[in-house]
Amino acid sequence: MKRVACEFEADVLRAVWGSQWPEELRTHAAGCDICKDVAAVAGAFDGAREELAGSAELPDAGRVWRMSQLRARREAVRVAGRPITAVQVIAFAGATGLIGAFFGATSEWFQALVKRVDLAGASTALMKVLVEHGAFVGGMAAIVLLVPTAVYVAMGRE
Repeated sequence: MKRVACEFEADVLRAVWGSQWPEELRTHAAGCDICKDVAAVAGAFDGAREELAGSAELPDAGRVWRMSQLRARREAVRVAGRPITAVQVIAFAGATGLIGAFFGATSEWFQALVKRVDLAGASTALMKVLVEHGAFVGGMAAIVLLVPTAVYVAMGRE
């Protein structure tokens, strides 16, 4: 059975990163396939890290400060906009409900259509429920709209 782990892997990794190889660990890594692979891969990563560290350019402090200020302002605007968005959603739902109520109450052809519907028919069971239990259905619709909005507002404060 081929081994997949060695007890000296962590020591080899520390030795490669610290560039300090004790002689016993060096001889073990030369004979152990797992530690030899760990040393090769860690050495490649360590070499790449040193190359990239030499070519990295840090931005000046003024730019970093300016960018952090802009990010803080954007975050403040986003947080301040949450309640406004919630109020807009509630206002839109209320306006839609009022428009629907006015349309239903003032439109003669819509009222005539509702009166012509056969309430005993199986295909109009939904219309029967709406006509007989309109207040209950309206209350449930309001709950379905208001509860998620309240949860959204409450979660936005945390």
